[in-house]
Amino acid sequence: MYADALKHGRKIFAVAPMIDWTDRHCRFLHRQLSRHAMLYTEMIVADAIIHGPRERLLSYSPAEHPVALQLGGSDAGKLSEAVRIAADYGYDEINLNVGCPSDRVQSGTFGACLMRDPALVADLVAAMKQVSTVPVTVKCRIGVDDQEPAEVLPGFLDRMIGAGADAIWIHARKAWLQGLSPKENREIPPLDYELVHRMKRENPDVFLGINGGIADLGQAAGHLAVMDGVMLGRAAYQNAGLLAGVDELMEFGAVEKTRTADIDWLKLRDTMMAYADEVIASGGRLHHVTRHMVGLFQGFAGARRFRQILSAEATRPGAGVEVIAAAFAAVDIDGGPRAQPEEKRLAG
Repeated sequence: MYADALKHGRKIFAVAPMIDWTDRHCRFLHRQLSRHAMLYTEMIVADAIIHGPRERLLSYSPAEHPVALQLGGSDAGKLSEAVRIAADYGYDEINLNVGCPSDRVQSGTFGACLMRDPALVADLVAAMKQVSTVPVTVKCRIGVDDQEPAEVLPGFLDRMIGAGADAIWIHARKAWLQGLSPKENREIPPLDYELVHRMKRENPDVFLGINGGIADLGQAAGHLAVMDGVMLGRAAYQNAGLLAGVDELMEFGAVEKTRTADIDWLKLRDTMMAYADEVIASGGRLHHVTRHMVGLFQGFAGARRFRQILSAEATRPGAGVEVIAAAFAAVDIDGGPRAQPEEKRLAG
């Protein structure tokens, strides 16, 4: 996939893996908005796959493809076993998390703290490559703590490339492993896009993607002029409607605006109601699906009421898909999104 993209100059847009957010229901919604965006699971620890409820952790709708499994771990044997187990589920990519700074992740000696030991990460990638039938990729930071990114990132990338990583997604911020929360680590360390761009210029034959602080498709297009791929996280989740412009961006290299006005909202409503019905019938609850939908109508008249209905009604015991119908009915769909101040759009 990545070698072919490099060969033909085909760019890749991805929605970042986000713990507690990009579960299977979120990914199903996102796939309704974009045919081509690469979707990622939440990070799943290798131990959980080996010893835990595999079906619950790894199963997903076939409609989600292309979809990647992100793994967390620092033991080559366990990661290899997790890759073997996951092979039966047909993921399109296996990604190793070398970027999450949370205390919970650090306590397991994986995530961003692995940036301190590139030789170990290279061993992990090589071990995963030996057993994987799909691309193995890495998602990393530009450095951690007192590391100087311009000094450590080139060597880290060299190690990953030497280990056979098919692609490297780079979050263009340092991570501070002590003193900052995961949320603060997404906002306080300064972005260094130019460093990541330079890494791409110095590695023309390696697929490198960029992540971190990218707020809309216009900014994504700017990065794609340099990088092979671009990955959006919070912006794509909190304003999922922007994903409707991704296919146009991938095809033409630019998009004039977020294409929320072009979404067939009634078809989306019916699809999500049918999907939610299946989730409920299998023992889930309505809010497992609808919690990912609250950001759909940014800028529309009635969006606040839409959010209120989903937030209040979908969590009630026994709530059914009629809640989704009522929420959509509260929105002036035909009126389309209203213009928002630049600073508000960028903050989203």
